[in-house]
Amino acid sequence: MKLYIYLVLATLVLTSCQKANNEALVGADKDSHGCIGSAGYLWCAKENQCARPWELAKDKQFENSTEAFGKYCGN
Repeated sequence: MKLYIYLVLATLVLTSCQKANNEALVGADKDSHGCIGSAGYLWCAKENQCARPWELAKDKQFENSTEAFGKYCGN
């Protein structure tokens, strides 16, 4: 009976490991510029680098909105 329980547990562990390997890794969602969207980064052509819109807005003194980010960055 103990052997059966160990076999069932081993099967469950191996199955869960297989599922984890098939899922996409967090942070592996880079765009064509290499910006990681899940970390909040978007491409800014004016800065020629990836930037977080809310941080750039604060640093460059413009409104924190999609429109203002696009206008500033020239995207």
